Amino acid sequence: MSTKISPELYDVMAKLISFDTTSRNSNLDLIEWVKSYLAELGIDCILVPNEDATKANLYATIGPSDRPGIMLSGHSDVVPVDGQEWSTDPFALAEKDDLLFGRGTCDMKGFIAVCLAYARKFAEAELKTPIHLAFSYDEEVTCAGAKRLAEALNGFPIKPSMCIIGEPTGMQVVTGHKGGYSYECTLRGFEVHSSLAPQGVNAIQYACELISFIRGIADDHRENGPFAEGYDVGFDTLQTGTIKGGSALNIVPGECTFEFEFRILPETDKVALLKRITDFAHNELEPRMKAISPEASIHIEEYAAMPGFELDPGDDVISFVRSLAARNDDIKVAYQTEAGIFVQDANIPSVVCGPGHIAQAHKPDEFVSIEQLQLCCQFMDRLLERVRA
Repeated sequence: MSTKISPELYDVMAKLISFDTTSRNSNLDLIEWVKSYLAELGIDCILVPNEDATKANLYATIGPSDRPGIMLSGHSDVVPVDGQEWSTDPFALAEKDDLLFGRGTCDMKGFIAVCLAYARKFAEAELKTPIHLAFSYDEEVTCAGAKRLAEALNGFPIKPSMCIIGEPTGMQVVTGHKGGYSYECTLRGFEVHSSLAPQGVNAIQYACELISFIRGIADDHRENGPFAEGYDVGFDTLQTGTIKGGSALNIVPGECTFEFEFRILPETDKVALLKRITDFAHNELEPRMKAISPEASIHIEEYAAMPGFELDPGDDVISFVRSLAARNDDIKVAYQTEAGIFVQDANIPSVVCGPGHIAQAHKPDEFVSIEQLQLCCQFMDRLLERVRA
């Protein structure tokens, strides 16, 4: 056990890592443990479950409940370890060279552990401003948990006045990020023997035409904008990530499915962008397909949406979080967080700032440095001073 962070923080982090909360699994064991941990501190929790009650968000308030407060937010799910070569057990915390290894150490159970380790200090202080803890499910796949939590927050008599999301930023203050939208496109053609190819509808070939059209839009945005300063990739990107179809070389494929995504600046009109693609699919490609087989079709469905956000540079929330991080700068990033959901769906100003670096997330031997956890603890110390009576 490290002597450079508190025993409570180390133990809490070890416990959190031990729960396999890969998004395909339930997170309820972790949530029930957190609920019990907070109950021992005299802190009550509200659980906001999904529709079939197999997963849940946790929301807790420390301090007065009759006024807005500051929400500290993190997601409890992690990405899979399947196919990755780990040198340690991914679900057992391991320490080496002042680094803590395990799935979720960086993204983002390290931040949740710091929040829980400081819950005792918050509970023992007389807070003039409440601290809210919000731990969600399914951030890594659909963000369904944050959306459901935002709905619940809108029904509360008093909502948090701001949110700090502890995604790994190297404790830099992130004041904006792109939106991310994921789509599945299914093309149904008409199978025939490949020697009679003109009599069939080749779903793969039509998929390739649509993929090329999407690539053309991406090229246009890269060359002509819109552009924005402050991002590592300062323009919209579109890309195709997976494709499958066909059963044998001598059969004209009757079906093809591919997935594509947008990662777009907050001001970009996602609806208009998607319409360009659907218009090409339904007005240019489908008529040619249906001329051969009336049953041929193209169906595009959005299955994940993470809106972008960008705070006004003069927003008080930015200066407040800068002061907690002891920094005078801020950045914008291309990856997505739940900040856009809390801003868009619950109207809660949000900033992203947490320990670790995104380059260390989702990889085998994922880790967070003890130094980053120390910086996060200093952040919480400053927050405690600001909210206590």
